[in-house]
Amino acid sequence: MNAPLKPPKRTRIQTEKRERILEAALEVFSTNGFRGSTIDQIAEAAGMSKPNLLYYFRSKEDMHQTLISKLLDTWLEPLRELDDSRDPLTELRGYIRRKLEMARDYPRESRLFANEILQGAPRILPLLEGELKSLVDEKARIIKNWIRAGRIAPTDPYHLIFSIWATTQHYSDFDVQVRAVLGYDHYGEGRFEDAARFLENLFLDGLRPRG
Repeated sequence: MNAPLKPPKRTRIQTEKRERILEAALEVFSTNGFRGSTIDQIAEAAGMSKPNLLYYFRSKEDMHQTLISKLLDTWLEPLRELDDSRDPLTELRGYIRRKLEMARDYPRESRLFANEILQGAPRILPLLEGELKSLVDEKARIIKNWIRAGRIAPTDPYHLIFSIWATTQHYSDFDVQVRAVLGYDHYGEGRFEDAARFLENLFLDGLRPRG
């Protein structure tokens, strides 16, 4: 039986064009949402003709799915790194820091994900129920083991993870509101460091073993 043919390797120019299209699609999707975005808008943002764009991606759904898959892989990396062999409070502090860094560095990706969730996650529900759930279940078991060993105070591991997600992503999804309320003096990157110190105190003080 003949082995299946491998897809031809992309040239450097093909790779660069795909990345240019995805960059344009990210900008359009994160601004307008999936439903409000069109292939014509993405082609214009990429500086390409529509037929040329469709040579690289078959549809709007194809571009969106590619972006979401890349985003989830990047987004979940800090959670994957949570290590049960190390000090729990140090691990959780590092996780909070990494999530805030991602909120700072990937605001468009965060809006893309939030838009998809607000629409009921019609295009990524299998990923949420599969890869995401499996990873969170795995890390929840680690947190439960820390609790049983008396290394952190009793808590619900799932709601702990949800709370870290919610508080860190606020500084990305609601950045305009954050800057408006903090005022001009706090427009700089220092607001993320201030947030990191506050969230570390909020979470870690409550998780220190009692007695």
